[in-house]
Amino acid sequence: MTLPKGFGTGGGASSSDISKMIGRRVEDHFGIITAFFLALWGGTWAGIAVACVYYPWAYPPPSAHFALTCLTIIEAIGYLFCVKVVTEGTSKAKTYNGAIAGIIAAVAIATLLTDCFFFG
Repeated sequence: MTLPKGFGTGGGASSSDISKMIGRRVEDHFGIITAFFLALWGGTWAGIAVACVYYPWAYPPPSAHFALTCLTIIEAIGYLFCVKVVTEGTSKAKTYNGAIAGIIAAVAIATLLTDCFFFG
């Protein structure tokens, strides 16, 4: 592996060199991953809402219902995998299970309510 200038001594990389190249550890990024997941879902919701309001002939409610449900499932699986991979092997791995379940449940309930009241 070729290292950038200033890293490694004599051709090999030590673990401290790798740590300096990688930067901050990611197991403390649960909050930012959650914020991005919620922002992603909000953007999906807003995009589908705009499509239904401004282009109802091109994006009928059954299509919006299907899109919001499928995209919510895909986003929730991605969020779950991101948090599980980030916290893998740390003492925080089991700490976040309740928060993950609560956040995914809240988004699922918001999706169902949106589907029932606006598209259903």
